[in-house]
Amino acid sequence: MAPHPSTDTPAGPPEEPRLSPAERYARARRERHHAGSELSAFAARLDFPLDDFQREACREVEDGHGVLVAAPTGAGKTVVGEFAVHLALARGRKAFYTTPIKALSNQKFLDLRRVHGAENVGLLTGDTSVNADAPVVVMTTEVLRNMLYADSEALTDLGYVVMDEVHYLADRFRGPVWEEVIIHLPEHVQLISLSATVSNAEEFGSWLDTVRGATTVVVSEHRPVPLWQHVMAGGRLYDLFAEDVAFEDTADADGTPLLNPELERLAREAERGGQRPDWGRPGRGRRDEGGRGGAKGRGGRSGGRDRGRGSRDTRPDAGRSSGWDRNRGTSASLGTSGGGRDHRDGRGPGLMTSRPEMIRVLDREGLLPGITFIFSRAGCDGAVEQCLRAGLDLTTAHEKARIAARVDEAARLLPAEDLDVLGFWAWRDGLSRGFAAHHAGMLPPFKEAVEDLFAAGVLKTVFATETLALGVNMPARSVVLEKLVKFNGESHVDVTPGEYTQLTGRAGRRGIDVEGHAVVMWRPGLDPAAVAGLASRRTYPLKSSFRPTYNMSVNLLAQVGAERARGILESSFAQFQADRSVVGLAREVRSKQGTLEKYEAAMACERGDFAEYLALRKEVAGAEKSGSQGRRRAHIAAVKESLADLAVGDVIELDAGRRLGRAVVVMPAGNPQNPRVGVVTDSAHLRRITLDDVADPVEPVAGADLGQTVQVKTPSQRKDVAARMREAVRTHRPPTGGARRGTGFRLREEADSPRLEDLRRRLQAHPCHACPDREDHARWGERWWGMRREVGLLRERIAGRTNTIARTFDRVVDLLNRYGYVGPDPDAPAEALSDRGQTLRRVYGERDLLTSLVLHDPATAHLGPEDWACVAALLVYQGKGESQGLPVAMPNGRLQRVAEAVEELEERLRADEAAARIEPTPSTDLGLVGPVHRWVRGGTLRETLQGAELAAGDFVRWARQVIDVLDQIAQVPGDAHRSRSCRRAAGLVARGVVATSLPGAAAEPEA
Repeated sequence: MAPHPSTDTPAGPPEEPRLSPAERYARARRERHHAGSELSAFAARLDFPLDDFQREACREVEDGHGVLVAAPTGAGKTVVGEFAVHLALARGRKAFYTTPIKALSNQKFLDLRRVHGAENVGLLTGDTSVNADAPVVVMTTEVLRNMLYADSEALTDLGYVVMDEVHYLADRFRGPVWEEVIIHLPEHVQLISLSATVSNAEEFGSWLDTVRGATTVVVSEHRPVPLWQHVMAGGRLYDLFAEDVAFEDTADADGTPLLNPELERLAREAERGGQRPDWGRPGRGRRDEGGRGGAKGRGGRSGGRDRGRGSRDTRPDAGRSSGWDRNRGTSASLGTSGGGRDHRDGRGPGLMTSRPEMIRVLDREGLLPGITFIFSRAGCDGAVEQCLRAGLDLTTAHEKARIAARVDEAARLLPAEDLDVLGFWAWRDGLSRGFAAHHAGMLPPFKEAVEDLFAAGVLKTVFATETLALGVNMPARSVVLEKLVKFNGESHVDVTPGEYTQLTGRAGRRGIDVEGHAVVMWRPGLDPAAVAGLASRRTYPLKSSFRPTYNMSVNLLAQVGAERARGILESSFAQFQADRSVVGLAREVRSKQGTLEKYEAAMACERGDFAEYLALRKEVAGAEKSGSQGRRRAHIAAVKESLADLAVGDVIELDAGRRLGRAVVVMPAGNPQNPRVGVVTDSAHLRRITLDDVADPVEPVAGADLGQTVQVKTPSQRKDVAARMREAVRTHRPPTGGARRGTGFRLREEADSPRLEDLRRRLQAHPCHACPDREDHARWGERWWGMRREVGLLRERIAGRTNTIARTFDRVVDLLNRYGYVGPDPDAPAEALSDRGQTLRRVYGERDLLTSLVLHDPATAHLGPEDWACVAALLVYQGKGESQGLPVAMPNGRLQRVAEAVEELEERLRADEAAARIEPTPSTDLGLVGPVHRWVRGGTLRETLQGAELAAGDFVRWARQVIDVLDQIAQVPGDAHRSRSCRRAAGLVARGVVATSLPGAAAEPEA
């Protein structure tokens, strides 16, 4: 132990410890950064000190390295991206800041413009271009991908690219764009990747280091604002974990979550009470979600009698700003409220809490502002309506005035005649009272106003879909999850640990709150242990969703040719992960191969080749099984036939299955493939006889005279039928089917096949068959055989994972070749594509090839602007619900011919994709064609939406995508008339509320 300093210590400077060369370099580097570095200048203008991980990552950027920063939501990793922007401006280079969604791009654009000035910052989001030549441009990742493929001049002098929310590359539908950008960026560009905390950050960093050069991985698992986890049940908040567990330590040594025992008790009591386990199941519990939120509580606090560990004091004066009292950890009951009643089962007080009551509880606890994640746009809008009906009001007079000013600002952008159909008044009323919805179907001016007011602290709660979790700056003190199941576009699936972390990570505002709070709402069937498992796993693996698309493939062919394209694709993160898994599989093969050799030695027989003998035994067993299965199929067929041939009045003996004894047929079988015979038993019971009730083919033993119609509805009628059956048996009356059953149904034993007899002779003649140790050898041989099969399967998996991306690319290119998109020499970039292939380079989206095929179809020749707007609507729209894909009448004959042509192209393409084992192109939907046609012909918004299953905000959102596709088609070379028509069509769509909702309308710098 080092000596404790004392007065006896000699005076003088302490001796400097001896440093290694690496330590001396690190110290010099820190000193260099401390004085005169750009990082020092950047840090000096911040109003908070940099954390260690931020400072480390910024130093790496300043030293010319790429970085991957993985840190929890809210930890401040975007500071590293902002430093890269600062560095670009200081060094006279360009910086691109990319995000996964337009809303985040718009927000980042405004943030950077406030810091660096309007002249230095631009915005590109596909449908918006603001100051695109600025040294700093914020854009969606798709825009940068398109620039790279077009070899845009905007890439000149590009020094830094920031990829915010880079973990989005795991997204199945849009994730591949991230990898395309990372692979294709020029080598000299520094890449700053910002990710949520993932468990395989080092693996992702290793890949970045491989494809981008020197890349430093900076991981921070520290969350600056602690996050406490709760469950709300019956209008009360319960700690999810035991009261003595810190938020960083929510599991014991073996990983088991340390669950609050009071929640476990509630779950047991709810299960005993018969609550149905429909947690998160769609379409259930609508009565609770749809109203009754205004019901008042029937009682106040219940005194101290319900105090217990892990629940919380909900008195109005309890913990309004500081959150949980960690020293106390107990609460009084809120009592039973209208919101706490489980309205579905009607059994009185339950554990469900209505949305208005949930907001009241959070308000009393001082846990607002808050975000409630509801995985449904309709659910978000419905929550606002419930709170309005409940009379909820969360704002002061001063806050109402500030909200009114911002609402007026948004209203000035919108046509006055459209305010009613846009739901403006209800939206304004909700905002004035402190709550609002936020989702992709909302009008952009509405969404932007919600974001501004929430960030300003005057809006108290937002009901949002999960897109809000993607970095949009709306920090909250609490986050509520209504369900732990969501619709992923194809089916309802459980929320993953990564998604749970991303969503709840919005809680806790750095610099404002000392802690954040995550709340899961109780629903029937909720398993608190499962919630604890989600909350305990703070990290999740990042898995690539990369796959070659049609557009990507033609762009690669045109740039580098087929051979080099394969090499590029094999450098993807998807292939990197596959290759790493191959390393583990190969190690497993080597291990099993050693065991295989030991088994082979143990089964060795001095009389002959025991492996050969074992193979013969396997063949004999297989042939015997095959013969047995054939006999079984023949037997079942005979049983079916016998049941199907039974006629009314036939008397049968049932001595197997249900052991019903003697019975008489009163209803014939019907379907011969699934015969179900109605009978009356000797005890006068009516029964159905199926294959499960008989072991062998059924032969009638007698025939009862039941007449033309058999009545068996009443007991007396059935007794009469049973008596007639007994009389037929007593008198030996013959079956009604008579002669047709003369041959009978009894199966004879078939002789074994010649092949089986030959195999048996060869087996008995084999030298090893006479070995006295034969069965001992066979036991080792069975192990050898099983191990050899395991090794074979592992080798198949290795082969399947080697060059998988390149093989998929080859299948895509083969299909494109059949459609005439590939040129005479795929390996030579200049000759790799045909003229048709060149058009596909300009078309992006999930229906890229289909869109290109439509452009070349004769049905689209000579269309006018209005028609092209409708064609674009057909190519972008994806309906939802039961109406998806239903027949829709086209506005005119020209569009009807286009719709028929598209249907034929789709059918052919789907068949070809299935044959080529390529992921199918999504089907088109005609549901947007009519509304777009009415809109471009000058209809009002109300007229446009007449009869359509579209909300106003959804129509505007889809209209913006129609404009985007029209812009793409206009840039496709080869048809000047089509290009002019599409440009005019885009202008026809971009009017009224659609024009005012384009990001550029609100984002243009002030004069």
